[in-house]
Amino acid sequence: MKHPILAAALSLAAAALPITASAKADCTAHPKAEWMSEADAKAKIVAQGYTINKFKVDGHCYEIYGKNKDGKKVEIYFDTKTLDVVKSEIEK
Repeated sequence: MKHPILAAALSLAAAALPITASAKADCTAHPKAEWMSEADAKAKIVAQGYTINKFKVDGHCYEIYGKNKDGKKVEIYFDTKTLDVVKSEIEK
């Protein structure tokens, strides 16, 4: 490489990236016919006390960004069939 300083800087920048940014939830791959409908999933999540700012399908998971009943920011991955929490990150 012609620019060793640039290469070193890029390597350091890549090493500084948080590992959790690429870590996804490992949800079970249920057939789509067995998935809870998005509308039912949203209703049940809200009934549990969450506020949903963003709801999306991420692979085989339902994922929400929002707040819990305590007002803390959350990112939660749910099983598409059972709505069990597979992974969650809660603001401290």
